[in-house]
Amino acid sequence: MRMTTWLGAAAAAIAFASQAQAQTNRFDGNWSVEVVTEQGACDRAYRYPVIVQNGQARYGGPESFNVNGQVRSNGAVAASISRGQDRANVTGQLSGNTGRGTWTTSGGRVCSGYWNAEKRG
Repeated sequence: MRMTTWLGAAAAAIAFASQAQAQTNRFDGNWSVEVVTEQGACDRAYRYPVIVQNGQARYGGPESFNVNGQVRSNGAVAASISRGQDRANVTGQLSGNTGRGTWTTSGGRVCSGYWNAEKRG
């Protein structure tokens, strides 16, 4: 009886841990992020491949862009995109396989706009 109780408790703990991990990582994968300028002298639009792994975002392309950020288990996004001295601070929300948010530059050029994201594959 005691062994059965322990096995039941272990199985419940494993199930709970698996469920928590699935929630934490539900936004993991490859994303295509469109960044659109609404104000300022920045290029009108960019598209970035972004990889989210264990809730951490990074750039997925060959160019010299840096994407550094976090996607929380509730889909909240806080990140930065930089290249050289140019930097954009990004906030927003992912939900399911899409997302949307805003960005603002810091540094040399003053620009701002919005972004849209789609999960790929």
